[in-house]
Amino acid sequence: MKGVILAAGKGERLDPLNSSRPKHILPIGGSPLIFHTIRALKLVGINEIIIVVHHMADQIASCIGDGSAFSVRVEYVDQGHTGGTGDALRAAAPLIGGDDFLLVYGDLAFKPSSLAGMVSFWEESGKRGAVIGAVKLPNASEYGAIESSGGRLLRIMEKSSQPAPGLVNAGMYLLPGSLLKYLDITPLSERGEYELTTTINLATEGGMVFSVYELDGESWVDVGRPWNVLEANRLLLDELVKGRSVEGAVEEGAQIRGDVVIERGATVLSGSYIEGPVWISSCCRVGPNCYLRPYTYLAQGVRVGNACEIKGSVIMERTHIGHLSYIGDSVLGRDCNIGAGTITANLRFDERNIRASLKGKMVDTGHRKLGAFLGDGVKTGINVSIYPGVKIGHSSWIGPHASVHRDVPPETVVVSKVEFEMRPRR
Repeated sequence: MKGVILAAGKGERLDPLNSSRPKHILPIGGSPLIFHTIRALKLVGINEIIIVVHHMADQIASCIGDGSAFSVRVEYVDQGHTGGTGDALRAAAPLIGGDDFLLVYGDLAFKPSSLAGMVSFWEESGKRGAVIGAVKLPNASEYGAIESSGGRLLRIMEKSSQPAPGLVNAGMYLLPGSLLKYLDITPLSERGEYELTTTINLATEGGMVFSVYELDGESWVDVGRPWNVLEANRLLLDELVKGRSVEGAVEEGAQIRGDVVIERGATVLSGSYIEGPVWISSCCRVGPNCYLRPYTYLAQGVRVGNACEIKGSVIMERTHIGHLSYIGDSVLGRDCNIGAGTITANLRFDERNIRASLKGKMVDTGHRKLGAFLGDGVKTGINVSIYPGVKIGHSSWIGPHASVHRDVPPETVVVSKVEFEMRPRR
């Protein structure tokens, strides 16, 4: 059996985190996101993996290589354009042949046991028919809803405009090679794309049996929006950080509590206090006198200076958080420079859920505590305050004492005055 990972899309809703690299290789939970999927496929016995790419394809191929680092063989197929999930599978079809295959969307975070459970479910059924993964969500309106009877798929329905709980398509499938023939008769969707869900509905109407395998909703995250990065990081750290693994240098006077990974080449200075689960990557320097709270992940080369507090955040490569700053429930892109006294607020006065902009509309994130999202190369001056849910585009500069209460476009300078002023960088 071969594995197929769909990783061609751009992921516009993840702005500003994906301005310089595809979402599939954002560092989350100790490594690029797609690495977790490759390892999960390997764990269920799959040694040949086809990755469908397009947007920033060279970066994905460069990051993963030929798969030898994972003891698998990886082949790449360029979709050529973003024409939908059905079109992506069509691009991979010549390499799949007529065999059964396991297909996973490349922007998911999940516990490996979820995938292993789905494969075991198929094997126990005598390896007959197909299996579609499903997950029950409190708000199913953003996904294709699963309509089933007696554990068998009837159809995948379109997204509903009304928020309501329900069983949705999890983007994980175990499919027979015979499904591929239905790609040729799959019509364009209203969005102008060839959707795999439409293909599956056609196959169901044609007599193909799809069993529905329900995943635990706590073991699966669709990383489609900035705050999903934090949800995925939390899930993966719970899964991966078991016990204490300290290979870096920890000075006397630093205290470590709970499950923590400190990679070789990292340094933790005296007076620092770390509460796991926390992951500190190689070439990081933490302290002195820092407080890293649970579910913090520092990617390679991050520096956290004197008297900073980091809570439940993802800090990407080579970002510097100088001193006297608080970063809470936030995601900071790579190569950012955070000035002294910068604060990311993560709680509203009325304690209602944080709202954030998504493709021009304000939406409920579902989080009562949520900080900021900074693109790559953002710089802040001293004593900057950033409101909950605010997004700052890549390469923007936030001047000293600014209070940032709305989103900032890329390559913009924010000047601290009585009125909030933004202007393009020159």
